[in-house]
This record gives sequence, structure tokens and C-alpha cells, in this order.
Amino acid sequence: MEQARAREFDEFVAARWSALIHLARLLVGGDRHRAEDLVQESLVKLWFVWPKVADDAPEPYVRKVMVRAAARSGRRLWWGERPVEQLPETAMATDVSADVAERSRLEAALAQLPPKQRVAVVLRYYQDLPEGQVAAALGCPVGTARSHAARGVARLRSLLADVIEPVR
Repeated sequence: MEQARAREFDEFVAARWSALIHLARLLVGGDRHRAEDLVQESLVKLWFVWPKVADDAPEPYVRKVMVRAAARSGRRLWWGERPVEQLPETAMATDVSADVAERSRLEAALAQLPPKQRVAVVLRYYQDLPEGQVAAALGCPVGTARSHAARGVARLRSLLADVIEPVR
């Protein structure tokens, strides 16, 4: 029984890891290391309730845990990073500099939004969740979630205005 539970959990993590990491990066404003920490912390919490949520909806549960943890972590002033002597080498097979630059611009713009607006925008427009689920994840009424998303999108438009061309 315990092995079946572990196997199901491992399969869920393997199937959803990259999507969860990407969501976490958007939630924390682009910091890859904080995003990995956020996903790992959320998956630990998911593991403890796995028998209860495995059949119903593990992804919405872990998403809600991530949103709440990201909101709490946005208020932290110090992260306790420790420098290392040598950075790991990374190799790039192809030139993806334009994609990376655009993603970095978007992540930087998202990082400038207040945490609730950032969460509302990411969940509503990246995760394509209905407004009711966004409101539930934020723990606020639907109208408030809608306002957070609208204000966040308006702010993103102003931050990214030099790229957006007017429609004629």
C-alpha cells in the first residue's frame, strides 16, 4: 500500500514538475532558486496529505499551497543565501537568447507587481484558472481577485509598453 502511494506521488511529480517550476518562477518573480524551493516545500506538504487528495485534485491543492507560500515569502527581507566557491558550468545547445531575454523581461515586470496582483495575473492568465478559483487561492471575494488581476495587467502593460504596438 505504501509503495503504491509513493509510486503515484512520484508519477504526479514527474508529470507536473516542469509546469510547477514554471508557475513557481512566475509567482516569485523569476528567481529560479526560490521557485525550486517553493515547489519542493509545496510537494513536501502535498506528500503528507497525498492519500486524501490523490484521487480528487492534487494539482489545485499544491497550487494553492504554492500561492500561499509565495505570498508569505514575498514579505521576507532576507533569504539566507550562502555563497559558494565555484559556480556550476551550464552548457547551451542552441541559441535561445531572444526567448530568454523576453522571458526575463516578463519575469522582471512580474516581480515589480505587488504579490497579490502577481498571483492573480499568473493564476488567471498563465494557469488559465477561472476567477472563482483565483479568488479561492487568494482567499478573497471574486470581485477583489478580478480587481487584483485587472490592476496587475494594467501595470504590466505600462511596464512593457515599449514593446506593445498599438492596434489600428
